[in-house]
Amino acid sequence: MKGIILAGGMGTRLYPSTVVTSKILLPIYDKPMVYYPLATLMSAGIKEIAIITNPLCNDDFIKLLGDGSKFGISITYIIQHVAKGIADSFILAEEFIGKDSVALMLGDNLFVGDKLDKVLEESMKLDKGAIVCGYPVNDPERFGVAEVSEAGHVTSIEEKPKVPKSNLAVTGLYFYDNTVVEIAKNLTPSARGELEITDVNIEYMKKDELSMVIIDTDVAWIDAGTPDSLMDASLFVQKTQKELTTNIAVLEVIAYERAFISADELKVRASELGAGNYGDYVRAYVANM
Repeated sequence: MKGIILAGGMGTRLYPSTVVTSKILLPIYDKPMVYYPLATLMSAGIKEIAIITNPLCNDDFIKLLGDGSKFGISITYIIQHVAKGIADSFILAEEFIGKDSVALMLGDNLFVGDKLDKVLEESMKLDKGAIVCGYPVNDPERFGVAEVSEAGHVTSIEEKPKVPKSNLAVTGLYFYDNTVVEIAKNLTPSARGELEITDVNIEYMKKDELSMVIIDTDVAWIDAGTPDSLMDASLFVQKTQKELTTNIAVLEVIAYERAFISADELKVRASELGAGNYGDYVRAYVANM
């Protein structure tokens, strides 16, 4: 399975901070936002990842992450010149996806918690159809909401319903078989002129091929696309790291623990990291190996 991180768009809800950079490069506490979705995909065992960027910020992503080899992965950069919706990701990345299945993660979504590993393990077994990740919320009317059968099949999806049929919000983490590319190509743009990810999911649902895995509420899910949620995310990461005396989304450590890089490669990488919380954590990890 390959992975895609959608980091395009202009991030207008975060203006003026995003006038000169992508919102996915803004810091969440001690690291750029893009580290968090990368950490999720790497934790799932995905080593081939495409990052879809806007044309103004593509070089900044390359400067930050390079080709991914320092993390034992391969990163491909795809420029989205016009924001045409989440589902446009599959069309832009058609060549990258090839004949593989694909995981799509929105760049401003964060998942923090050990119990996410169970969700990733289950989702990575996908052979046919699609899997969306659901999260129980107290205010489902603010989200895309799914109704799910006892067997775990999605029976309805509604965007921001006035009377929600469940409390299960559809998060920004999705898994699809290879037919998603053709489904996306055949979508009709919505009233706002975009190719909607909900319409992709509905096509799978019509064939009874859309399942949902529900993320335990012990896992934190944050959509960091607004000033308030960006601050909330930073404060949450700061608090969690201090309380657990560990660091979240440390890509070098994840790479080592997933055997993407060797111990010697980790030691070299640790020596290259500058002073600061992130580098200190990696060096302490190496010292305790």
